Amino acid sequence: MKIIFMGTPEFAVPSLDILIKNRYDVVAVVTSVDSFGGRGGKQQIESAVKKYAVAHNIPVLQPANLKSPEFISSLKLFEADIQIVVAFRMLPEIVWNMPPLGTFNLHGSLLPKYRGAAPIHHAVMNGETETGVTSFKLKQEIDTGDILIQRALSINETDTTGVVHDKLMILGAEVVVDTIKMISSGKYNFLKQRDAEATKAPKLFHNICEINFKQEIQKVYNFIRGLSPHPAAWCRIDGREMKVLWSTKEPKTDLHPVGHIITENKKLIKIKCQDGYIIFEKIKPEGNKVMSVSDFLNGHKIVSEMIN
Repeated sequence: MKIIFMGTPEFAVPSLDILIKNRYDVVAVVTSVDSFGGRGGKQQIESAVKKYAVAHNIPVLQPANLKSPEFISSLKLFEADIQIVVAFRMLPEIVWNMPPLGTFNLHGSLLPKYRGAAPIHHAVMNGETETGVTSFKLKQEIDTGDILIQRALSINETDTTGVVHDKLMILGAEVVVDTIKMISSGKYNFLKQRDAEATKAPKLFHNICEINFKQEIQKVYNFIRGLSPHPAAWCRIDGREMKVLWSTKEPKTDLHPVGHIITENKKLIKIKCQDGYIIFEKIKPEGNKVMSVSDFLNGHKIVSEMIN
């Protein structure tokens, strides 16, 4: 069986790696075009999947346009039987419908829950206690295809999105290799998704990540860990943006208004919420590296008594 693998970030690498280690015939990799960044924007940045493919002598395709005749022609030359997609772009029908056995996508949720670009973030932000991965056969509407395999994973109360991401990355790789085994055997059944039970997990933008302290502390706590480590929840203190990567919570009723700031002996930052306080533990102040609150307060004095 000839396999085309499509993916870009680190999340996709274990899935590609497990196929190679199990000696499956990955004839080519499709990944994002190189970008430029670093000092002066002159450093060439290759995707994690490309780096892996190059190191293992797998041909790499990097189309800027997935509908271009040149890319379509190149893809056809590999005569793949199946395509596996892990954390890549939305594919046009001419691409996903090309291989005779179809194109299968690995999604970081238990579909139909959390269809969209940020399923892990939204699951943690919403305080879910369980998520998982889904292998499904692609069709035109995003994340709506028939399900082949689902595997669940518990979310602990202290897990950040980063922690859940890393767990799902390994679980997902196991599901990818099991997907190939099932399709190879010809012994499998599909499960149609219940569209009425679908929820959305849209892409996260900077303005969405601002912390609303008017909510209950549990919601604020979940919001912070759900956006950690990236893109990170944020607020403004003394007119300066501060990202919050980790926090704890203190249920408490007092007369302070929502948004009130308390610092105690330069050791902590507490912000009043609806029913208690969120305590900042790990932060990234604007223009600084990630640091503990105590390290930040050693060199900075907070003047404001309220969140800006």
